[in-house]
Order: sequence, then structure tokens, then C-alpha cells
Amino acid sequence: MSNQLGDAVSPYLLQHEQNPVDWRQWSPQALNEAKARDCPILLSVGYAACHWCHVMAHESFEDPAVAGVMNRLFVNVKVDREERPDIDHLYMSALHAMGEQGGWPMTMFLTPDGRPFFGGTYFPKEPRYGRPGFVQVMEAIAKAWAERREEIENSAGTIAGHLQSVIGGPLEAGAPSSGALAALDLPGAAARIGGLVDPARGGMKGAPKFPNAPFMEILARSAFETDGEAHLSAFLRTTRALAEGGIYDHLGGGLHRYSTDDRWLVPHFEKMLYDNAQFLRHLCWAYRATGDDLFRRRIEETVGWLDREMRLDGGGLAASLDADSLDEDGHAEEGAFYVWQEGEVNALLGAQAAAFARAYDVSGAGNWEGKTILHRLHPGARSDDPHFDEARATLLAVREKRHRPGRDDKVLADWNGLAIRALCEVSKLLGDDRALAMAKGAFAFVMDQMVEGGRLRHAARDGRTAGLALSSDYGALISAAAALFAATLESDYLDRGLWLAAELERWHGDGEGGHTLNAEDSADVLFRLRGDQDEAVPSATSLVIEGLAMLGQVTGRIAVTEAAERAAERAAGRIGGNVSGHPGIVAAARRLVRGSELAIFGAEGEETREAMQAAAQRSVDLDRLDLLAASPDELPPQLAIAGIRPERLPAALLCEARVCRAPVFSAEDLAGLLSRSGAVG
Repeated sequence: MSNQLGDAVSPYLLQHEQNPVDWRQWSPQALNEAKARDCPILLSVGYAACHWCHVMAHESFEDPAVAGVMNRLFVNVKVDREERPDIDHLYMSALHAMGEQGGWPMTMFLTPDGRPFFGGTYFPKEPRYGRPGFVQVMEAIAKAWAERREEIENSAGTIAGHLQSVIGGPLEAGAPSSGALAALDLPGAAARIGGLVDPARGGMKGAPKFPNAPFMEILARSAFETDGEAHLSAFLRTTRALAEGGIYDHLGGGLHRYSTDDRWLVPHFEKMLYDNAQFLRHLCWAYRATGDDLFRRRIEETVGWLDREMRLDGGGLAASLDADSLDEDGHAEEGAFYVWQEGEVNALLGAQAAAFARAYDVSGAGNWEGKTILHRLHPGARSDDPHFDEARATLLAVREKRHRPGRDDKVLADWNGLAIRALCEVSKLLGDDRALAMAKGAFAFVMDQMVEGGRLRHAARDGRTAGLALSSDYGALISAAAALFAATLESDYLDRGLWLAAELERWHGDGEGGHTLNAEDSADVLFRLRGDQDEAVPSATSLVIEGLAMLGQVTGRIAVTEAAERAAERAAGRIGGNVSGHPGIVAAARRLVRGSELAIFGAEGEETREAMQAAAQRSVDLDRLDLLAASPDELPPQLAIAGIRPERLPAALLCEARVCRAPVFSAEDLAGLLSRSGAVG
């Protein structure tokens, strides 16, 4: 019996390789060991950037006495939720079914065959915070296992059955009904979500405040599709608050995971790739809709952060930065890397310090635990204040010499897919060659280093891979391939997208048009899971629907679009009327209902073509695929738009529902055409 995490790929698991706990990685072998010992499994799930995961590790997992209890009573299994999101999804759903709110670290107790029967999140070593002590919990579980085994087995069976019906379900479930896509009601979902929005500060009401990107996309779609002022205001208010609040890193760029308060001031300081990928897209939409320079600056700063701190050798993008770092005394503190004292700012900025302090809320008392979190939401920050580029660069240079937060440098296929798509949008909007190069580099990394034995993998680090790909990986990467083709017109991206779509169907298809999160040959999970539920990112099902829909748009292949339609219809049958609870699926299905393709033909740099491109950017339509080409010959021949030969160039053509409008030859006529098509300018 010994700790077996030393061979792990995950940096999170490697953080625990020196624990006195006899940790195992999740595997059939671990379950077999529990069966042989006839004891429960203690499952601990977390991730490298998680503050409270570190707290529980320091208190309990590094304590030999606590570890001794764990080793004596249980087979102990440690899981990185980012490396095995299917395991995390299964047991987090179980925790919710037990009436717990959920969160990380997640602590679950399982029967030897993996069925859950009790769980919680963070357990302190000693009883406090209204929670029992961890050793108390373990001893109570062991006593119940010894004395009430039949009761526990029955309970575990009931919970497992409930989970299979809710997040797995028989594969034949969810047959589509007539008008299934129409039942994915955007106005209804937007109205419900809009009622939850904080009217003063944006985001959802109350604390903590999360960016909640799937909810925000529903509001944005409602605004841009229907010219709905209330929902546009809610979307822009939230995006502006994220861009100005303490949740944003005003020196280095990038968004922290969430704010612990109700006004976006005090972040939970980890930075996640998926949050920033979605933030970039929302910033692009906000900038296109308003022309507000704030959004452009945040786009450029966040791309700069990705390039400077998250891009790895080979081009892949790292998963996250930790919330904790060492302070000047060598103690691990949450946020230590990011906060400031007034004296530091004064000494570094000199004559600029007073104006900077007014703009960024720097004071002797601080705004958080005696320190200052830089932000621009407070009343003293005026909209006409300068941006203090030189002052911020000075502070950033000094900050770079502090102890840096740990970086989880594993590459996740789905999160990289989200980032690639976002970087392509940035490139097209701002003409940013660096963003496009990063997108191409990340895609090349995944395709070159994360396909092993002809099979896509979910995670990679230091030349090794881990985990079979999930349907979310395929969905996000298919969208990324489509976005890269739209940005480059390089046909290799279409080939890659079609290969990914075929592999998705091969390993995740249910035979009825739908898909499961884990592959058909994944043998270490209780059952195959549906991926319908959104979390901080859109659900796997929604990523699949939108990815296939985008691939259908960019290739012109009707069979691909029909595959997306079948997947959406099956999803609609499963979720029924609960549209506001599945915003990702609702949003993805909109592309099938109203997707269009716009091609602008003409020589690059030609004045009329550039004016048409600007008109297209001002017309925000989240389901329109824009293609810029010298001529129709550069597009796939299956695209309807490629078969039209305008009488002269530059020209613009718009196709909706596979019907193409007559070409237009001026920016003014294009703007009118797009306005009539339902996009908001």
C-alpha cells in the first residue's frame, strides 16, 4: 500500500504524490482493490487552481494521523476534475441528488463498485464552520458500513438508479417530437434569465457572482436577434462590469474565476482558460455592438495575457493559474500575487500615484483585508480618466518579480477548442495576426500531440496524454476547425473538422442521432453519461450541436447539418420544457434555426471590400458565418454561395436557409441587406 500518484499526468495529482495517503488514480484496478478489501472508496475530486482544495490538503491529506485513518478504512482515490470531467459530473450530480450544494474539493464515499452513498465538499480537519471534522466523518462512514451494510447498499442502488435516469438515461430516451427545435424557446429562456439579472451591477443577483457565460449568451442572442433593449443592456452591463471590476486583472489582463462579493470586487483569484475564452467572445460582441474602446482594450490585454502566461512550448494553452501564491514572507496566500499596498504604489509611481489611486481605488485602508484590489467600478473612477498605460506597465514589471501563482500546464482539448474559436473571432474583428497565430498553434498542438493511436485524447502534458476524448472535446474542436477555416480559407481545417465529426459519431453516437459524454468503450464509469447540463462552460451536447452546425455551414455538406439537427432534436426531447435550465442547448440550436453565410469577395485591401467588411462587423449576428475571399473559387464547392458568380467584384452575397440573395456591391447596400435579415447594427 503506497501513494501511486507519482506517475500521473495531471499537475493536480502530482501535488499530492508526497501525501502520506495511499492515493490511487481512478481506474478499474482501484475499484477491484476496494472489492478485494471489501471496504468503501473515498473519492476526492479537485483541481490545481482550487483554493479550498489546497486548504483540505494541508490540513488533512498531509497529516500522517489523518492519512492513517484514511488508509485503514478506505481505498483512497484522487481525481482531477479537469482531467476526468465525466467522473466529476457523475459524482457531483450524486452530491446534488443528496441535497448538497456541491463544489470543490468534492469528497464522496462509494461502494466498491463505484456507487455513491454519502458525500460533501470541504471537510475541516477539526469540527468548525458548522461542519463535522473529517476524521469524525470517516469513522462514522466506516461504522455504518460495518453495521448497516444492507441499508447503504440499498441507498447506493437508489441513488445510482436516479442518476442513470437523470444524467444517463436509456439510450433510446428523448425521441424527438414534431417541432422539437421550435420548443427550444429562446424568448422564454431569455425572459427567465433576464429576471435573475442584477439590474444595477449585472450578472446574477446576489453573491458570489460568476460570469455565467451560457446565461449571458442567451441574453446577447435575445438582444441581437430581436433588438431587445433590456437584454442588450443586461449583457453590456455585465460585460462592462467584468471589464472594470476587481474580477479583471487590470495589470496583466485576463479574468479571474468569480467574485466572492455581490459587486465584482473581490475575486476568487484563480484564472481559468475557459472563462477567458468565453470572455473574449463576449468582449468581441460588445465591441461590435457599441464601438466602446473599453472592450477593444480588454480584448487586446486578455490576448496578451494568454500569449505571455498561458501559451506553452508547441502552442498549446495551459488550463489555469492558481488562486494562491507565496507572499513576501513565504506564506501561501490567496491573491498575494495580485494585491497592493498604498505605499508600494506611491513609491513606484511618484507624481502619477495620486491620479492612479483615484482611478483604481488605492488607499491606505485598502478595499480588501487591508490591501488593494485594483478596479475601476468605484465612484472615484471617472470614465474620462486616462488608462495609465505607463503606470500599469511599471506595476506589472514589479509584480512579475513576485512569487508567481502555480500554473496547471496540462492542455485540455475542449478548453483549447473554446480558446481557438475565440482567438479566431478576435483576429477577424481586429485584424490581429498574433491571435490567429495562437489559434493555429493551439489547434496544431492538439492535432499533433493529442491524437494517440489514431484516437483523440482529452488531456496532455509533457509529451504524455491522459483520458479518452469526451464529446465536449469533439464539439469544441469541430467549432475551432470551422472558425479556423473561416479565418484562413485553408482546406486542411475542413478535413480535420470532418475527421473529428466522424470520430465523434464513431465513439459517442447513440445510434439514434444523439451522443453521450463518454465514449462507448469507456469501461471505468458506472454508465454512459449524457452531457446536457451546462456548468461554467456550455454543455457537451450544446458544443456538439453547434460544432456540427458550424461545420455544416462552412463545408456546405447537408449530411453534417442534418447530423446537427438530429442531435438537437434528441436533446430537445430529453430536456422538454426546461429551456432556461439548458441555455447552451437553446443557444446552439439557434444556429440551426437561423444560421446564414455571408461571403465578401474581392481583392484584400480594396476600399469597397474593406468597407463591406466593416459593415458586416457592425451587424452583430451570432449565427452568421462570414467568409472573406478573393473569389468564389476559394470556397468549398458544396457551399451554395460558391456557385454564384457576381457580375463584378467586390461583391457580397448572403445565403439564409440554403437560399441565396442577389449580390450587392456597396457597403451601404450590404448594411441594408443585413438589417433586413434580422441582425442588429
